Amino acid sequence: MNGETTVHLFLSVAALLAVAKLFGAVARRVGQPAVVGEIVAGIALGPLLLPESVRAVLFPQSVMPLLSALAAMGLALFMFVVGYELDHALLRGRARSALGVAGGSMLLPLLAGALMALPLSEHYAPGSQWGFVVFMGIAMSVTAFPVLARILADRGLNRQPLGGVALAAAAVGDLVAWVALAVVAALCGSADQWRVGLLPVYFLLLVVAVRPLLGRLLRKHVQNESLPPSLLPLLASGLLLSCAATEWLGVHYIFGAFAFGAAMPRAGLERLRTQVIQGVDQAGALLLPLYFVVAGSKVSLAGFTGAGLVTLVVLIAVASITKTVGAYSGARFAGLPREVALPISALMNVRGLTEIVLLSVGLELHLINGRIYSMMVVMAVVTTAMVGPLLSAARVHPTPPLAASPAPQPSADAPARLTQHT
Repeated sequence: MNGETTVHLFLSVAALLAVAKLFGAVARRVGQPAVVGEIVAGIALGPLLLPESVRAVLFPQSVMPLLSALAAMGLALFMFVVGYELDHALLRGRARSALGVAGGSMLLPLLAGALMALPLSEHYAPGSQWGFVVFMGIAMSVTAFPVLARILADRGLNRQPLGGVALAAAAVGDLVAWVALAVVAALCGSADQWRVGLLPVYFLLLVVAVRPLLGRLLRKHVQNESLPPSLLPLLASGLLLSCAATEWLGVHYIFGAFAFGAAMPRAGLERLRTQVIQGVDQAGALLLPLYFVVAGSKVSLAGFTGAGLVTLVVLIAVASITKTVGAYSGARFAGLPREVALPISALMNVRGLTEIVLLSVGLELHLINGRIYSMMVVMAVVTTAMVGPLLSAARVHPTPPLAASPAPQPSADAPARLTQHT
């Protein structure tokens, strides 16, 4: 990297971070999560709105690979935190409610998305049609756990029973979605089949070997008032090794980051866990906006004319209706009253960053093409932006009633910290 490229890189990163944070602040002013503004900023800085001549000045070709590398690091940090935040304690005392909401909010959109994808596969599947159909079902069913946590915290619902059920349901849904996507990625990937077959061995290794080692490492510092300088670099090294391992095994590196975070020990380490999450999250907050720009640069106007525009409207309608109906039905089936089931059904429509990551993986694996990718990104932004107004219209208060007594939520603040940048 020569001196000119270094100058361009610094200028590009500075401009991107400033624009992303500006759009994020505007989004907050209008009652939206900052992540909605940051995603819109990424799209605005892409070819959808900026002429190629302007983009060539802002983001020279020599800089784009470097921005992509920094964005990948930010995404890996983010996925680690998502994995580390998933906690079985969320289900304590509310398993039936959470599983009912998760099941309803995933099964109906998944089925509807897959059925809708059947006729679309002729136009938008770049490779395997069954891979496209399954992927579209997964993409329609996802709920963004981190963005949901931020919305609940902003509205004072993260410590309430309603928030606990919604978070637990989103956590279960996210886990199922990532596992399903990992399976599709392994089956549709180009890596040697023998490597893919080692994936269960790797995950078992994380549980039986890496997790105990991490437990011994963390317990050495459990009494410390602050994180020792050497701890985060050690954890970052393990995270990157896990990313490299899953990429080599034939699935996307995000699964390595997520699995490493999920394998982190939690029992008796609550304060240290919070400190680790805060430290990693601060680093990720600097790099993750770059990911939005990289993702936004792939959004094209080509699919937004004629039949493509009709497809976009249908995608948004099917995504929002099936999520709402599925989550509401699941909540009612689990015994939740109507006044709780309604806001939960609105909350489960949050897709945000999780959807963008999932779509980017699908595009990289050639499960979808650029046109349907662009439509699905717009769908993710629209459905996420709808949640705030729907909650306001429903006049949701911080103390909604539940039939069952509220269960303890030992890590209720953690998801809010996870998404301070969103």
